[in-house]
Amino acid sequence: MDKLLTFPDPGAMALSIRAKALLFHDPRSLVLLDHVERVAQSEATVLVIGETGTGKELIARHIHTQSGRKGPFVAVNCGAFSDTLIDAELFGHESGAFTGASQARAGWFEAANGGTLFLDEIGDLPLALQVKLLRVLQERQVVRLGSRRATSLDVRLVAATNVDLREAVAAQRFRADLYYRLSVATVQLPPLRERLGDILPLARHFIGLYSGKLGLESVVITPEAEAALLGYGWPGNIRELENVVHYALIVCRNGLLRASDFRFAPARSAVSVVLPPARATGLPEHGAAAPPEDDEPDEKDALDDLVGALDALLAAGHPQLFQTLESTLVRRAFRHCRDNQVQTARLLGITRNTLRTLLKRHGLLRDPGEAAEFADAADEPVERAFSH
Repeated sequence: MDKLLTFPDPGAMALSIRAKALLFHDPRSLVLLDHVERVAQSEATVLVIGETGTGKELIARHIHTQSGRKGPFVAVNCGAFSDTLIDAELFGHESGAFTGASQARAGWFEAANGGTLFLDEIGDLPLALQVKLLRVLQERQVVRLGSRRATSLDVRLVAATNVDLREAVAAQRFRADLYYRLSVATVQLPPLRERLGDILPLARHFIGLYSGKLGLESVVITPEAEAALLGYGWPGNIRELENVVHYALIVCRNGLLRASDFRFAPARSAVSVVLPPARATGLPEHGAAAPPEDDEPDEKDALDDLVGALDALLAAGHPQLFQTLESTLVRRAFRHCRDNQVQTARLLGITRNTLRTLLKRHGLLRDPGEAAEFADAADEPVERAFSH
């Protein structure tokens, strides 16, 4: 059975931008899970790196759970406080330490004593606070604002970032010594588009989560809908997948989820998953200059990723796999070429008649009458036949 990580009370986080579930089905995710659980057994500081919505806090919570630490798990978003408040929030303060400090208060480090402190968006921490954080990590003690007495700590720190801290160090926005202290053990969390084997199991989890709340029973997802989910780039990762599934359940009819029920971000925000670079069509993608012709390693890496994804789907025994893959390829290629049928046929290396048949099969042409228009198009762009 697939490992599923969720928050203790996900229903209370309706407005959260965080991923509320993390599932390990894709082979790459299983390797990640094994790495996380090995790291958890140590006392090392951990740096979790990943895009927004990939589940960094869920990874941090799992590290805490697997570590065996008896104290609490405390999560703090470093970007949620002003520069003037975050010092007192993290390290605490004594009464009268500053205007409005009417009584002493423990900071988040003391609150997490005996457990784990999770600092999200660590890259947003001001430089002055980075110095103080480094000292706390080195000395295992904290001094409240307005106090001269140090309090000993037994806290494991897990930090997370969605930016490249090495670039921040080079730009002198982040201290190099703190970066090395934080990254004793690192966890690189891949984006959802690189874990294709997790997409459908996660979608089914969210269907089960929301269908009951919406009074739906026996919701069925069509092969075309599955292909649409697999073919989308998921720039918002797991959180976006949850929103897309939730909306689809609201608008679907007769308990049947169709591809047309999904509301994806505009195509310009999507990330290409399996297609080769735009230079294969002779068209620069989204108006950008075409990459140089000697860019072969990127294409090889993309093909290697595709083979890995296919292996995962085959191992999972995905139903109607050929139809799903065909639909995904046609949809992605058609979108990649901005719904231009001539360029899509050229990209896929098939005849225009064959492409037209595929577009009809997968619901990308509104009516057969467009065939005559296509035959006369030659190399001229044709009007878009399907609105994404």
